[in-house]
Amino acid sequence: MNIRLARPDDLAGMQACNLQNLPENYTMRYYLYHAMTWPGLSFVAEDQKGRIVGYILAKIDEEAKEGEAPHGHVTSISVLRSYRRLGIAKKLMLQSQEAMAAIYKASFVSLHVRKSNRAALSLYRDTLGFTVKDIEKGYYADGEDAYAMELSLARFMIDTGTIPRRPTLEMNR
Repeated sequence: MNIRLARPDDLAGMQACNLQNLPENYTMRYYLYHAMTWPGLSFVAEDQKGRIVGYILAKIDEEAKEGEAPHGHVTSISVLRSYRRLGIAKKLMLQSQEAMAAIYKASFVSLHVRKSNRAALSLYRDTLGFTVKDIEKGYYADGEDAYAMELSLARFMIDTGTIPRRPTLEMNR
């Protein structure tokens, strides 16, 4: 399995993956907008034949107030059913989060998830460490509520040199 940065020629495969798996669908223009505006934040997973089997579509929040640190947002993530439970979604999330911190100095990442999506909640909360910040009533077109979740990107900021590491004490012998 290969995880790599999404390219414009991947957009049709990303959209096909979305249409096959998710009830929330986007126009090609929306995928293109993400790819052109935030080219380093979206990634794809491809199989041995180069077919897109998963993707993450991400952005930087455009509504940040002046003086606030920017934050990332996961617009959509999907993995084809036959490729689930292989850690692909986790790898896609981590790649995008690291890019948010390194490229845009994002302080945290947010996302929305259906309250009924137990598999996604387990990934976000239990595996990746997201916390629920709010419940957005009727967020989805079918009226289902969403959890608004967030995760600090401080660990990526340290790893990418965006903020200094704490000095370590060395023992003299």
